[in-house]
Amino acid sequence: MLTRGADPGGSVTPGPATPGPDGSGSAVPDTATSDAAASDATTTTGSATPAPTDSGPSPSGSGPSAPATPAPVTAADLLARVSGCTPVSKGRYRKDRGRAATVPVCGTREAVYWKADMDIDCDGRPGRHCNAATDPHFSPSTAFAQSDGRALSSEKLPYVVVPAPSSLWDYREHGVRGGSVAAVVYRDRVSYAVVGDTGPADIIGEASHAAAKSLGIDPDPRSGGTPSGVTYIVFKDSRVTPLEDREAAETQGERLAREFVDSSD
Repeated sequence: MLTRGADPGGSVTPGPATPGPDGSGSAVPDTATSDAAASDATTTTGSATPAPTDSGPSPSGSGPSAPATPAPVTAADLLARVSGCTPVSKGRYRKDRGRAATVPVCGTREAVYWKADMDIDCDGRPGRHCNAATDPHFSPSTAFAQSDGRALSSEKLPYVVVPAPSSLWDYREHGVRGGSVAAVVYRDRVSYAVVGDTGPADIIGEASHAAAKSLGIDPDPRSGGTPSGVTYIVFKDSRVTPLEDREAAETQGERLAREFVDSSD
């Protein structure tokens, strides 16, 4: 679970239910039939007065309708919200080793964000796709662990990687920690993840096998990823507990993304 503005170990407050993966909204009940039936039940002929019953008077119409389910936050919504940049880093990051430093970390009151590439972080618990044989840079550990103390699973948990703290930028000073909720945007897709690992102090733009797969990006640690077009938005003072709770990250991510899009700062 997750709470805003809490120290590590906070809990999650589930947000509103969201539409399914096909993008359709919640169905709105057709009240025409029930209105017609209610009208027929209360219509009389002539001047006769219906006899009272123990159940009281019949309803004259349908009751108040349930509030509409909010539309899901779209990639366009989030990209419009982060179209500008107020830098919070003291310089810029490289996308890859040997590349020019071109990526600043930007910030608002609610979030920090950056626009970069996506390299595949296959570190953590070994699996079929992430292990020493498939990834020449594989490490069996992650900077942050799940609730039982084991390393995270890159294959199962969508997570993003933040640069290790440095004089360039220290994520801890901006309300970010292991388990913070992130929205990752690529083309017309949005995926919700957690902060799960740290990377080199001067490079940015990396996420787990599961995060890449959820966005339609090739998740292969050798040949996968994408050279550009990925936006990472991390919501300040947020945290999923237990960190490996993917469903909680998705639910809370949708709520925080809606608040972020609707905010004015």
